[in-house]
Amino acid sequence: MTFGLPDTAIQKLNDVFNQDTRIKSVWLYGSRALGREKPASDIDLCIEAEALKLKDLHLIERKIDDLYLPWKVDLSLKHHIDNPALIAHIEEFGIRFLNQKIDA
Repeated sequence: MTFGLPDTAIQKLNDVFNQDTRIKSVWLYGSRALGREKPASDIDLCIEAEALKLKDLHLIERKIDDLYLPWKVDLSLKHHIDNPALIAHIEEFGIRFLNQKIDA
C-alpha cells in the first residue's frame, strides 16, 4: 500500500487520468501526502492541465465516481485554485501521483 491506498486503487485512478493527454501531472496533497491519513481519509488530488476547463474536470469526476472507490476523491485544477496557501501546500508537500510507481 502506498499513501494508505491499495495499489489497485492507485492504478484505477491513474487509468482515468491517462485517458486525457492534456493532463501534465497529478499531485497528491493533504493528509495522505503528509503520511497522516486515516483509513477513511479522502484523497486530495490536484491536476495540472492548463487546457482543462471545469466541465472537463466534472467528466473526470464522473469517471472516478464510476470506480466505486470507498474513499471520497477531491479533485482540483491547479490553474483554478485561488488560495495561495493551498498552492503553497501543494508545491511544498505534494507528491506526484500520476503514474506513481507501485512497489511490487
